[in-house]
Amino acid sequence: MTEKIWKTTMKIDGMMCGMCEAHICDTIRKAVPAAKRVAASRRKKEACFLSEGPVDSGSLKAAIDATGYACLGIESAPYEKKGLFARK
Repeated sequence: MTEKIWKTTMKIDGMMCGMCEAHICDTIRKAVPAAKRVAASRRKKEACFLSEGPVDSGSLKAAIDATGYACLGIESAPYEKKGLFARK
């Protein structure tokens, strides 16, 4: 039996540079210790990560908002790993 993997995507306003992205990633890792493949993009104004179950969006939003960035929305959905040569 395999665990279902969830992908959580967050819309975040206020990231301006690479350090902002790193700060958001660190905050997510602290709020969700089981988070894997954490990434943030100032260009897309979003951050995403994988976890073994849905996350508590309220506490995650509070953690981001406490850093001074604005969490505009959180979306979680089951994640299916793409094959090695799959097209996006």
